[in-house]
Amino acid sequence: MKSFDTTLYFITDSTGFDEAEFLRRVEEALKGGATILQLREKNKTTGEYIELAERVHGLTSKYNVPLIIDDRIDVAMAVGAEGVHLGKEDMPIATARKILGDRFIIGATAKTVPWAIEAYEGGADYLGVGAIYPTTTKVKTVLTSTGTLDAICKAVPIPVNAIGGLNKNNTDVLRGIGIAGICVVSAIMKAEDPKKETMVLLSIAKELKKIQ
Repeated sequence: MKSFDTTLYFITDSTGFDEAEFLRRVEEALKGGATILQLREKNKTTGEYIELAERVHGLTSKYNVPLIIDDRIDVAMAVGAEGVHLGKEDMPIATARKILGDRFIIGATAKTVPWAIEAYEGGADYLGVGAIYPTTTKVKTVLTSTGTLDAICKAVPIPVNAIGGLNKNNTDVLRGIGIAGICVVSAIMKAEDPKKETMVLLSIAKELKKIQ
């Protein structure tokens, strides 16, 4: 069985950074303890996405952190990434599992209990649930209540992560919910010191898991 840890799930956002600065911030987050990393690029060509993914995979491999590619199974396969994350509008989880086989990590976005169960039964290895708060990323977001998050955690036996606008100051709403970790984008990408911020967020995520 594939092994991965979603305690601090770092999702990248290259908006506003040149490639050198983007990669520097990614590596700082890895140094700070991000346990899994998703490369999310909505506007790059396939060639550009693959090129960047190869460079990021070089970094994640150095720190023994799984690389998850957002949306694109072809890119994930091309660069030998450890996994792919799929939304409701992407390829069905069951279809992706047939193509990728058992060795790939497949994550899914879920916003309702039926949606979560469908993803699990289709072969998803973990779920991202949210948005808990409004986000500043250029991704369509629909807010998800903590009650729904809790219900999803209880409905499926796979790891469930909270996502959406989370930072070091607003995770108290997650206390007591059976999440496997938190997903963070801007709190790390826009931090003055990404490594330090990652370390703080990892500590918070570990504490949330302890008090379930």
